[in-house]
Amino acid sequence: MASIIISRPLWILLALTLLTLLTPLTGCSKPAVVDGIMPVEIAGKTFHLEIVADDATRERGLGGRTELDPDKGMLFSFPDAKIRYFVMRDCVIDIDIIFLDSAGRITAMHHMPIEPPKQINESQSTYERRLTRYSSRYNAKYAIELAGGMLETLDLEEGQLIKIDTEYLKTITQ
Repeated sequence: MASIIISRPLWILLALTLLTLLTPLTGCSKPAVVDGIMPVEIAGKTFHLEIVADDATRERGLGGRTELDPDKGMLFSFPDAKIRYFVMRDCVIDIDIIFLDSAGRITAMHHMPIEPPKQINESQSTYERRLTRYSSRYNAKYAIELAGGMLETLDLEEGQLIKIDTEYLKTITQ
């Protein structure tokens, strides 16, 4: 049986070639989700978005949060695409929202200011009815919430694509 002897420089070249060919297959070309946070580039700025992919966390959203850093936010993922409405339930900070269709294209954007909190003598249903409803206008599968006033600093238009890892989101959305 004959053996092949490969010189050290040739071995290094082969290893680098193999690594270069396999890198796209490992997902290294996409930013990794770490601890439920997905980095998403919007209008040239990177935001670190907390992924919200189940009913309980979608219902709570940013309610009760007293601050939101300018480079942070939430990425809501839904199991289906339909016209969606968000409200400022129990929110004590202004929020901006961007609705996205299943491909990541913007369907609507809104500035959502703080609303008066639920009063002691107010029923939950009365409180819910008086909250302003912010619509996606068209079918939306995703929504991004950012700190209030952030939309004014971003140059965004309806129909514009925001690249999110929709394949990953499909695997975790309930």
